[in-house]
Amino acid sequence: MPVAWLGTGVVSRTVKPVPNGDGLFLCGKQPGGTAQARQRTGHIEGNGTMTELIYYADAYLQEFDAVVTATDTSTGSQRVTLQRTAFYPGGGGQPADEGWLTAAGQSWRVTGAKKEGAETWYTLADSGDASAIPAGATVHGKLDWDRRYKLMRTHTAMHILCGVVWRDYGAQVTGGNMDPGQGRMDFEFANLSREMIGEIEARCNAEIAAARDIRTQSLPRDVAFQIPDLIRTKINLLPAGITEIRTVEIVGLDLQADGGTHVANTREVGAIKVVEYKSKGAINKRIYIELA
Repeated sequence: MPVAWLGTGVVSRTVKPVPNGDGLFLCGKQPGGTAQARQRTGHIEGNGTMTELIYYADAYLQEFDAVVTATDTSTGSQRVTLQRTAFYPGGGGQPADEGWLTAAGQSWRVTGAKKEGAETWYTLADSGDASAIPAGATVHGKLDWDRRYKLMRTHTAMHILCGVVWRDYGAQVTGGNMDPGQGRMDFEFANLSREMIGEIEARCNAEIAAARDIRTQSLPRDVAFQIPDLIRTKINLLPAGITEIRTVEIVGLDLQADGGTHVANTREVGAIKVVEYKSKGAINKRIYIELA
């Protein structure tokens, strides 16, 4: 069942592998089972399985254990899929996580991720002295937590900006992107002045200081689309095949569909600063922010 999903948590801990089908999957518990062995090329080994996406259940998880379900060297670099993962693969403007996998005294840097169908392939850097990870190996994953947490703070800051601009100016989002600690968002503004920018920055920081909780839930598509203004982008980008929508709510400020990772309370953002703004068209204005 395709799902657009976001999850947050408040605990940092290490968890152990669970059998296929017994963990939290995209929408609660799903039947376990193994897909047919890959027959694409001799470069791919292992069997496909539905991956447990831990970051949806607990966005604060920093370390985890998992089984490598498949490996691929056809691209020149080693890629692996995992039975369970806390590495967010990227999407919705939020970059993929980075970190490390370790096994049997060896370590591999996780440098990228790419979703291919129902699976996520993680690219491993060639350390020169580490052998390839075989399918079936148990590995320990560790996020580059400083980077991930900064992305969580940045993503929530972007939602605060979006919520303030929608609430106070009625402007829809036309685009956006982020890196750790900074981001930009495009809005359907005909005019945007320095005075307005000052107001927007002050109001965003007031919402951060208000220490608003952030909640998530998953709703059937038809139920979710009954929520007014759930989709804040000018164009609805959710594919028709998405049957359940994950929503993120900044309590008292904003509620919208979203698929990334966030902090649990706005106070964790700290503060933001609008560092630049520019016109990108007659009714398209871009605002750049940074974490202060």
